[in-house]
Amino acid sequence: MEDPLKHGLTSIMNLPDDCLSLIFQFLDCSSDRNSFGLTCRRWLQIQNLSRRSLQFRCSFFIQDLPSVSLPRASVDCFHLYSLLTRFWNLRSLNLSGWTELPDSGLAQLQNYGSKLQSLHLDCCFGISDDGISFIANGCPSLSFISLYRCQISDIGLETLAKSCSSLKDVNLSYCLLISDCGIRVLSKYCRQLQAVRISYCRNINGVGFNGCSQTLAYLEADGCKLDPEGIMGIASGRGLEYLDISSLSWSVHGDGLSALGAGFAAKLTILNLRLCRTISDASVIAIAMGCPLLREWNLALCHEVKISGWESIGVNCHNLEIIHVNRCRGLCDRGFQALRDGCKRLSVLYMSRNSYRMTSTAIELFKSLRQNVEIKEEERLCIRPKSIFT
Repeated sequence: MEDPLKHGLTSIMNLPDDCLSLIFQFLDCSSDRNSFGLTCRRWLQIQNLSRRSLQFRCSFFIQDLPSVSLPRASVDCFHLYSLLTRFWNLRSLNLSGWTELPDSGLAQLQNYGSKLQSLHLDCCFGISDDGISFIANGCPSLSFISLYRCQISDIGLETLAKSCSSLKDVNLSYCLLISDCGIRVLSKYCRQLQAVRISYCRNINGVGFNGCSQTLAYLEADGCKLDPEGIMGIASGRGLEYLDISSLSWSVHGDGLSALGAGFAAKLTILNLRLCRTISDASVIAIAMGCPLLREWNLALCHEVKISGWESIGVNCHNLEIIHVNRCRGLCDRGFQALRDGCKRLSVLYMSRNSYRMTSTAIELFKSLRQNVEIKEEERLCIRPKSIFT
């Protein structure tokens, strides 16, 4: 057959694979991307090699990425194996919500997970240390992993940390078998860690973070049994920008949180102390003076914060933009006046409709003198930055 290129004739079929792959990457419409592979076998192969993310419909965390059209009832290990062998350039894999996924289902990651960077396994209740070993053996490039409610222990976390040293974001919330021993190994081997979630890991008191990398900027630890030494360990990297240690009323007492104001958390911008019922004025004063960059502070239901604590916030928190004071029994007119006269950058104040010790006169005076501050009569349970990494 005569070569059409000799007469200056060509078609899209004559383009090399690299060009066709680039064209595929620029297809925004999901229907166009799905139709691309129906053209011919060659184009199907290019489509397969170009796919970077995969999410099963069983997932209850729907991300902005193409999803495989498999109904929940049809998802099994064979389908996962078939898809991993077909899409072997994956960077992101989301299996969250696959509650019956066994450890053996992850075995193929040893052969097809070398380029994987993000792995979601939230509520995969069948995943234990054995499954983690498959991930450790086959996914050395992982930078993000979510193991929310998985049945892993310190042994599995150690295996993962030693093999996936590039991890930057790790979610261990509700992994009830994890203790400070596992956190210590994670901190030791993963020196690029930027975000860790350990909410309701009741065996963690925080000391495992001692000596953590200065890259650690984001930590969720609500509902943990942190103690004063653990708080010091959490802040030891001196890089924290976001910290959620809410619901500590039954674990940290007295001045246990004052360590945050000892210079170890000087970069802190968002602090959630909601339901820390026993936090004292001494701790609040130390934080107000030692965390000059604070922009948002949740003190809802912190009943032991009294006048001296509120006055310190007004005097020292020059960058504070948002404060939560819902149902604070220790906030009276004088403390409210301290917030009104100080905190010059304050723009939003969350408070309850019926305040315990504040008069309507004090509230109306605040509204009159600080008209630039929006008072919201609502309570937010979670506060998070728009972006985890800065």
